[in-house]
Amino acid sequence: MPLYMDIHTVNSDSFSVEDVVKAHMEDLAIQDKFGVTQLKYWVNEGAKTLFCLMEGPDKEACHQVHKQSHGNTACNIIEVSDNEYNLFMGVGMAINDLAQTQSGDLDTGYRTIFQMNLICLSGSREKFVEEIYDLIEQHDGVLILEPCDEFLVSFIYASDAISCANSIKNMLHSSQEKHEYIMAISSGRPVDEQGDNMFEETKKKVKSLCSLGFSRKIYLDMESQLLSNKEQRNLEISPNEVAVIDSQNIKLALELSTVLTGNLIHSNFSSIALTRILGLSKSQTYRKIKSLTGMAPNQFIQESRLQKALYYLGQGKKTVSEIAYETGFNSPTYFTRVFKKRYGISPSNFTKKQI
Repeated sequence: MPLYMDIHTVNSDSFSVEDVVKAHMEDLAIQDKFGVTQLKYWVNEGAKTLFCLMEGPDKEACHQVHKQSHGNTACNIIEVSDNEYNLFMGVGMAINDLAQTQSGDLDTGYRTIFQMNLICLSGSREKFVEEIYDLIEQHDGVLILEPCDEFLVSFIYASDAISCANSIKNMLHSSQEKHEYIMAISSGRPVDEQGDNMFEETKKKVKSLCSLGFSRKIYLDMESQLLSNKEQRNLEISPNEVAVIDSQNIKLALELSTVLTGNLIHSNFSSIALTRILGLSKSQTYRKIKSLTGMAPNQFIQESRLQKALYYLGQGKKTVSEIAYETGFNSPTYFTRVFKKRYGISPSNFTKKQI
C-alpha cells in the first residue's frame, strides 16, 4: 500500500508529548476500520508540531482515522516513497512508534538540508568526490542522490551540517586544484502545510541560495543557526566562514532564483528589467543584491549566466555556441572572453578537462 506522511500543528498552551501519545493510541484503536496502519510519529514540543507516517489505501482514509479517533486532523498529507522516507527520516529508532534519535533524544522530525555545487576548473571534480563522501559520513549525514551534479545531504542535527560544510571547505582550500563552490544549509519540516513533496520548502531554500553564483561561501539560514545554538554542541560559527541569512534575504533569494530561471536566456535581460520585476527602486535593488551576494546587480546577472553555462559545459551535450546563446550572451566570442576572464580557462578547454 502507498506510504503517507502528514503534518499537524496544534494551537494549545497545554500541548505535550503525552497528549500526542494518547491521540496515537486512539488512532491505533480504529485504524483497521479504514485499512490504515500507523507506523511512526515525530513530535516537536517547542513548535507544537507533529508528523505521522502511515500506510493506507489513499489520503482520505488516513484523514478519516484522525478525524474519527480524536478530531485532530492533519493540515496536509503527502504521499512519500520508501526510498525518499528512508533517506530523510530513516535514521533513528522508535519506542511504541514514537520517533527517537540514536542517542535516545526525542526526534522532532525536522532535518537540516545541506547542498553544495562544486566545479573543478583544473580537472574532473571526481577527484574530490570520495573525500567529500567520507566527510559527510563522518558527520552523520545521509546523501540524497540527485539527477544533477550537486551534493544534497540530510542531517538530524544542524550543528553536524555546519561542521560538515566547514570540513569540506577546509579540504577544498587545502587543495592545489583550482575550483569554485557554493554551499547552503537550511532546516525545516518533512511536510509543509502546503506542497506535495518531502522537505519541499527547505529544498527550495537551499537550491535558491546555491543559485547565487560560485562565491566560495557557505550560506546558513537563521533556523539552522538557532537549532545549532539549542543543540549546545560547542560549535562556533565564524562570520568570516558562514553567512547567516535572515527570512527577508531568503525570500529575496527565492525571488531571484525564479526570475533568473525564466529570463537568463534573453540577452537584453539586465538590472533594469530585474529591478522592474522585483518591484523595487534602482537603489533598493542594488543595496539588497549587493548585501546578499557581494555583487552589483549586472555583475550578479552575468555571474548567474556563467554558472548556468558551467552546468551545460559539464554535461558536454551542447556546443559552446549553443550554450552562449542559451545563457543570454550576444555572441560565442563575447561569451568565451567573459568566461576566460572569470575562470582563467576557455569554455572548450574546461569541457575537455571534465572528461
